[in-house]
Amino acid sequence: MPGLTPSQVTTFHESGYLIIPDYLTADEITNCLDETNHLLTTFPLDTHPLTKFTTGDSPSSPTEKHVGDSYFLESGDKIRFFFEPSAISPETSELLKPKHEAVNKIGHSLHTLSEPFKSITLSERNADIARSLGFKDPRVLQSMVICKQPGIGGAVPPHRDSEFLYTDPPSAVGWWIALQDAGKGNASLGMVKGSHRRGKGIGRRFVRVYGGDKGEVLEGTGFVENDGGRFPRGLEVEDGEDDNGEEVEVVDVKAGSLVLIHGNVLHKSERNTGDKSRFAYTFHVIEGAEGWRYDERNWLQPTGEGFSRLYADN
Repeated sequence: MPGLTPSQVTTFHESGYLIIPDYLTADEITNCLDETNHLLTTFPLDTHPLTKFTTGDSPSSPTEKHVGDSYFLESGDKIRFFFEPSAISPETSELLKPKHEAVNKIGHSLHTLSEPFKSITLSERNADIARSLGFKDPRVLQSMVICKQPGIGGAVPPHRDSEFLYTDPPSAVGWWIALQDAGKGNASLGMVKGSHRRGKGIGRRFVRVYGGDKGEVLEGTGFVENDGGRFPRGLEVEDGEDDNGEEVEVVDVKAGSLVLIHGNVLHKSERNTGDKSRFAYTFHVIEGAEGWRYDERNWLQPTGEGFSRLYADN
């Protein structure tokens, strides 16, 4: 049967994530890796603003602001490249490594502009998965290759995806696909099982920040308290405090596997301390049907015809 089995749906709703082995074929993995390496080696460096990617709430860089320049904020319908902070000299602002070994991620519209990634994203297979999860009008709104480079691939602190891609009520689900093995010592994924049903839900939001006398000047991005819905519609919420990240379950993900990640589940990834890269492709889906509002303050805003539709059931 297409889509997820009843057992898989149950696991996803109970745990907040689901690992599906062998989601990609060997040829699909090769095509995506070839495309990634082509993009990394051919993008022009002379016109690049050397935009770094950092979440701004990492203990290792408490004063580092999250990216907020136009190169980042206008990347929703483009393919752009964001560098690891440690790959750029703080004294000279020059790259310390070759450009293809210094990129943190490529985004945010690979699913529309790159044929290998488009073919594994806007597919009937993913439409069937979305139907299994109860989506009415699923929209793909961003896609990225995360390039955890050997030795410098930075850690991502605990977070919930709906903090960054917020609808009211929350609806985001991440498709995280390993293009290379991801395990201990190689930028492993860490999931807090069941955390999507506990605590305060989406308590903060990552938004565009405006200043000036009339609040008309875009100054960048930052976190604000969420005053909208904090849990998806119909989710059975348990009593209890927010998880503090200490109950992290490290998951071992083989190349070609898909990890479905609930937008409310707390998860993180470790620094890549190994000598091999750990590339992963990820895209996110939100509910586009009436009754779910995509917030106009979100850092990512739709352009042109809007976010890509997987299907629409009327």
